[in-house]
Amino acid sequence: MSTHTKTGLAFACLAVAGCDRAPSFDILGSYFPGWLVCLAAALLLTVLVRFLLLRLKVELPAPIVVYPSLLACLTFAQWLLFLR
Repeated sequence: MSTHTKTGLAFACLAVAGCDRAPSFDILGSYFPGWLVCLAAALLLTVLVRFLLLRLKVELPAPIVVYPSLLACLTFAQWLLFLR
């Protein structure tokens, strides 16, 4: 085998190495991807944090940046904790 064939074969193996069954949840007979479930839970947590900050009268410098960032962080944290 030539080096180009070996290199192509190595890249093909690396490309399909991550092809595994995606984590999904059965909710009322429909399968939803795990990231969607984490996103929905993170959205609820972000709303709770917002109400907590409003109740404590904490003013955020740029809420249009803070809340989406908080949503992303909570989504990724749940993904890592529960679905590794």
